[in-house]
Amino acid sequence: MNQAIPLYKVSGWAATALAIALLQGCATGPQANPADPLEPFNRGVYSFNEGLDRAVLKPVATAYQNITPSPVRTGVTNFFANISDVWSMVNNVLQARPAEAMDSLFRVTTNTLWGVGGIFDVATELKIPRHKEDFGQTLGTWGLASGPYVVLPLFGPSSVRDTAGLVVGMQGDLVSQSNNVPVRNSLKTLDLVDTRANLLGAGDLLDQAALDKYAFTRDAYLQRRKSLIGGNERTEPEERFDLPEVLPAGVPAVPVPNPL
Repeated sequence: MNQAIPLYKVSGWAATALAIALLQGCATGPQANPADPLEPFNRGVYSFNEGLDRAVLKPVATAYQNITPSPVRTGVTNFFANISDVWSMVNNVLQARPAEAMDSLFRVTTNTLWGVGGIFDVATELKIPRHKEDFGQTLGTWGLASGPYVVLPLFGPSSVRDTAGLVVGMQGDLVSQSNNVPVRNSLKTLDLVDTRANLLGAGDLLDQAALDKYAFTRDAYLQRRKSLIGGNERTEPEERFDLPEVLPAGVPAVPVPNPL
C-alpha cells in the first residue's frame, strides 16, 4: 500500500526547489555582473540593511534634521570631517603623496586651532583642498585587486579589499580609540545619524529613479571606487588591478560611517 506523503513535506521540498532555482537564476542569469559573484547573498544583506534603515535610521535621521538647526548640523559634519582628515593624512603618506599629506595636515591644524576643534571649516575658506583617502584606496594604489563586491550588514556596499581597509580604518579612527565608552559610542551614533541625514535627499531620489536599487547602488559604488583609485596620478588605470569592467545602506557611493 502506497504511503501518502505529508503535505508539509511536499511544501518544504517545493520551497527548497524554488529557492535553489531563484539562487541559480540570480547567479547565472543574463544580467549577472562578474564583479558580483555573491549577488544572491548580497541582495539578502541589502534587503536587511534597507529594512533596518526604513525602521530605525531614516526616521531618526529625519527627526534629527527637522529639530536641529542647520548651522548646528553643519558644525557636526565639519567636526567629524576634521577627524577623518587625520586618517586621510596617514593614507596620503602611505600612498607616497607628500603634497596631499601636507594639505591634510594643514587642514587639521587650521580647523582644530582656528575652527574651534573643527566645528568651523576655516581650511576650506582658505582654499586648502581636502584629499579624502582611506586604507582601501591605499591598498589599491599598492596593487591589491578589489576582489568581489560584497554588501556588509549595517555598513553597506564594499569589496573584499575595502572590507580589509575598513577593519584597518577602525584602528586609525581617533574616536574609536577613546577609552571613554559612553562618549565614544555617543559620538559614533551622532556621526552615523548626521551622515544619514546628509543623504536623505539622495536616498529619496534613488527611490524614485532606480528600477533595481540594488544594481544601481552596486554599480555606482564600484565605479566610484574605481575612479578614486584610477584618478590618483601616481597609479595606472584600475585595469592594472584586474577589476572587472563595470559601471558604477540604499544610497550609492555613500561614505560609510565608522563602526561603534
